[in-house]
Amino acid sequence: MPPLTCTKLSLITITGVIIQIIGLSLFVFGFFPVKPTLSGTSGLESFHMPVCDIVGNQSDTTLPSDHLRSLYQELSGIPPSFDRLILMVIDGLPAEFVLGKNGKPPSKQFKEAMPYTQSLLAGGLAIGYHAKAAPPTVTMPRLKAMVSGAIGGFLDVAFNFNTQAMLDDNLLGQFFRIGWKMVMLGDETWLKLFPGLFKRHDGVSSFYVKDTVQVDQNVSRHLGDELSRDDWNLLILHYLGLDHVGHIGGRGSVLMAPKLKEMDEVVKLIHSSTTQSQRNGQGQTLLMMVSDHGMTENGNHGGSSYEETDSLALFIGLRNHVFDYSSVIHQVDIAPTLALLFGLPIPKNNVGVLIKEAFDSLKEDQHLRALELNSWQLLRLLQAQLSGLPCRNFPCDSFSDHQSADTSECDHKTENMLCCLYMEAEALYSSWKSKRGSEWVFYKPVKLLAIGLATMFISCVILSSLVFCRVREIYLGGRQQPLNDIMNGWSLDETFILGVILILVTSMGSSSMVEEEHYIWYFVISTFYLLLLRKTAQSLSAVGAQSSLLMQEGQSGEGYFRMCFIFLLLISGRILRGWHQGGVNWISLPDISKCLEQAGSHYVKSLQLISALLVISIGVFSLFSIESKGKFFQIVRLSFLISGLLVLLHITRYQDYTFLSTNYGATLLAQIVYAILGVATIGTVVALPWLIPFSTFRICPSENTFSPPFFLSIQEKFPLVELRDSLYLIGSAYILCWCLLQLLLQQPINSTPILLLLVQILTSMLYFTSYGTHHREWIEIAALYYLGMAGHFALGNSNTLATIDVAGAFIGISSHSTLLSGILMFIITYASPMFILLSLVMYISMKNVAHLVIPEKADAGDFLMMMLGFPCLVPLVLNSILLTAYTVVLLLMRNHLFVWSVFSPKYLYVCATTLCTYIGVFIVAATGIYTHLVLAMRKRKQVPNSNNTR
Repeated sequence: MPPLTCTKLSLITITGVIIQIIGLSLFVFGFFPVKPTLSGTSGLESFHMPVCDIVGNQSDTTLPSDHLRSLYQELSGIPPSFDRLILMVIDGLPAEFVLGKNGKPPSKQFKEAMPYTQSLLAGGLAIGYHAKAAPPTVTMPRLKAMVSGAIGGFLDVAFNFNTQAMLDDNLLGQFFRIGWKMVMLGDETWLKLFPGLFKRHDGVSSFYVKDTVQVDQNVSRHLGDELSRDDWNLLILHYLGLDHVGHIGGRGSVLMAPKLKEMDEVVKLIHSSTTQSQRNGQGQTLLMMVSDHGMTENGNHGGSSYEETDSLALFIGLRNHVFDYSSVIHQVDIAPTLALLFGLPIPKNNVGVLIKEAFDSLKEDQHLRALELNSWQLLRLLQAQLSGLPCRNFPCDSFSDHQSADTSECDHKTENMLCCLYMEAEALYSSWKSKRGSEWVFYKPVKLLAIGLATMFISCVILSSLVFCRVREIYLGGRQQPLNDIMNGWSLDETFILGVILILVTSMGSSSMVEEEHYIWYFVISTFYLLLLRKTAQSLSAVGAQSSLLMQEGQSGEGYFRMCFIFLLLISGRILRGWHQGGVNWISLPDISKCLEQAGSHYVKSLQLISALLVISIGVFSLFSIESKGKFFQIVRLSFLISGLLVLLHITRYQDYTFLSTNYGATLLAQIVYAILGVATIGTVVALPWLIPFSTFRICPSENTFSPPFFLSIQEKFPLVELRDSLYLIGSAYILCWCLLQLLLQQPINSTPILLLLVQILTSMLYFTSYGTHHREWIEIAALYYLGMAGHFALGNSNTLATIDVAGAFIGISSHSTLLSGILMFIITYASPMFILLSLVMYISMKNVAHLVIPEKADAGDFLMMMLGFPCLVPLVLNSILLTAYTVVLLLMRNHLFVWSVFSPKYLYVCATTLCTYIGVFIVAATGIYTHLVLAMRKRKQVPNSNNTR
């Protein structure tokens, strides 16, 4: 096989990445289809028994609204219990705050925060439920579930950021058809879901989480006026402040109790007003207080834990004689209950069942009629989903054809009817499961999934082959060797690095290991450090046995330095491991961050300031270690120094552990930091290769950066020293810029992990680039990649959506922008992996390449391939292997109980990690290529000038 050229390597790599993107896109669109729903709306046919011909009667669409309302009430046989509805949504309110947990009442703190609501429950004037929400626990799909009774698809978590109009049958559409007038105040998600339905509205953005005050005041300021009006039938109040308090400070925020008191006052105002209206003969009003989802201890949501799915449903206006703190319903049960309370058809796609206590005031026959209507609607839905469902008046008719002989004796006696009903339900359920599985796998997306998976596998093979070819050309001299000989030549660290991939791929098949993946990365990186310690100790022993006394002293000193590096890595790694108790199962166990939080916010603040000072000092020192007094370098240093001081100012003046300032000055200061960092970093990358001096004003890192030796003949051919020094300064700028961004955006408690990650990265590079270490370059880059993944979990991230930090994504943004906040959210979440990839620019500049053989006839392409080959290929290959392996796992686990709560969220993280890898590798490659091309062009121009001078 002919040796790879730079052009060939680049083209094959780009082709492999493009193929991978195509395959990933095909698989995602095939595996996460939009959930199919029944079109149209429920009408008059809802009040009649289903028949085999399920074509709905659409003649009621042309009826006047008043006539349609009367017709619905007449056919339903259930008198409407109320005349008006007030739906009060408190975003993110856990039911535990109002109803307690495990059958026990709420804590004293929460009881005292909502005294009026608690008095309504205790007095039997309200009925409260723990309404279990389905994942993903984000606002838009939860609202759709409450008004339609349908459970949305998993990709609704993505649609939550770009809400589209709801076309499925829902309560608001049914209310609109009977002539109800509706008013909405609060979260603008309602306006996007139901455009044109509201008589009046005043919406606010739900994503601007820095605002905990105005979002609620904007709702309450209209409340008095709306309660005094009689020109509406449905009033929706969506309060966002409590959810924003959770995102900023968690459940234990000092702002939580005041916010609960504020909500309690709103309940008191509404209930007093509706009670007075009822006494004045203005009709009965049902106040329903609900929450769309709960929140974790950190205030986040999106996953499937109990804390996130424990939402509230509180009916104020329904009588309750026996109050039970442990009553549980499903969130989708709200839709059919409200529909029949107000005499409406149940939405077509509803899968919820009636809340029986809501109909206790009805007569027995009316109660049974409500259950009958609910069962008919569910039967229609089942008929549509399962063709061939038997349609007959008696469930046991003709049943003997499908069952064993003993069931043929079923008659219409009550006991035998129950038996037959159960057996038929069991048979239908089994049939539905098998039909769903075969239909999903073998008919609908199988081609898409197969093509996507095959394409990703091909891409993985292509990229892996490139790495293998580079290893053979560099370390084996391009010689073909038997596989056994190659494997026998592996060192222990090489075997371990490859074994890690096998460990990761194997662990992906276990839901528990996916939830607790951080333990694998912690084990991997700690074990690798111990292997380095063993190797260094062996090298010291070898030096002592073979070298002269003078050589022993020099090499032993360097060996002891390397030992100190490893101990520093082990200590910092252990602190990082204990900083956050991640995962799912043991997240409640104590860790360093929880201890600091419990000790007091001033401890967190002090540690944050110390960590920020150390990070800025280390970063600025790396810039000032460049020996040059040129104006450009002074401007670069000054820019980053000013940025660091502004970040410190932002931390001291505006950042607080309990709440996030919405001060205009805080936003302006953050925007200034963004601007200075952007200009300084981009300016350094673009201008430095043009301005760095050659020859006489040669700049280089200081002595403690272990500058690699270069041969004079090579230096004459390639601008190695200038390239190395340029990349060193650019890499320092990348690292310092990224650290300052993280100090600005991350939670205050994460400032110390950022410092420890910086220490680990710099220490690892010093160890790898020090004289006497003989690790292959691909091993070192793979180890850095593993370090980045371990740091990802050390910052508090996990494989659940609930750990995504939403609050930091609005720092420096004056108004909501999905694009800008999404970028900031990505920067926060993937701080550690991107940190590692950006640091590879500095790694390239510090790496000792004297042991690599540069051919005499080498051109610029060969040099670029030697410099950028492994730093770009190794991250792509590692990510490609893990992506392809987990795609296979996800496909195998498609019918697993936790496919949507564990495996699918993990796959979203894998996809996002792939994007992070693409961006990081592109930055490294673009920086190296641009810098080399500019310096090479300048050097070519310099040579003729020097000849002319002679």
